[in-house]
Amino acid sequence: MASDVVIRPARAADEREISELFRSTWSRVSEPGPERPADAAVFDERHPVESYLVAERGQQVVGYIAQAPASPLETNRHVRHIQGLAVLASARGSGVGQALVEAACAAARAGGARRMNLRVLGHNEPARQLYRRCGFAEVGVLPQEFLLDGVYVDDVWMSRPLTDSHEPAHP
Repeated sequence: MASDVVIRPARAADEREISELFRSTWSRVSEPGPERPADAAVFDERHPVESYLVAERGQQVVGYIAQAPASPLETNRHVRHIQGLAVLASARGSGVGQALVEAACAAARAGGARRMNLRVLGHNEPARQLYRRCGFAEVGVLPQEFLLDGVYVDDVWMSRPLTDSHEPAHP
């Protein structure tokens, strides 16, 4: 990764830059949902600022990743889910995405998580390659889950262990 990029926890003051980054990187290759309105909040009850990490170069946010518990169930609290990743076009290819994924996995592991999951569109091969480099494996595919611009696209589920052990944390 470029040595001038720092990965850090997001702050409330980063919301505008994260929103702009989301809008500037949004495409049907990576997102089945609608474009985010310019005035839409990034941080909310389901997506608190604490769930985000940002990649910063100088005073500019060049990437972000969000991760959260996979579900509200206590029996599932050991699993986290990547809920968003974006890297500014000018910062792609420099290791920023991989650094963000690894940092999110480390933060989840430090918080007691044992597994990280994510979903990626089947036609988004660059993202799938990134996740494979970070140790994720495909664990399931929902064929033709989305109809995007007249084309059916698979929903690919990927997962990575965050620990070496399969033993319960508390016997």
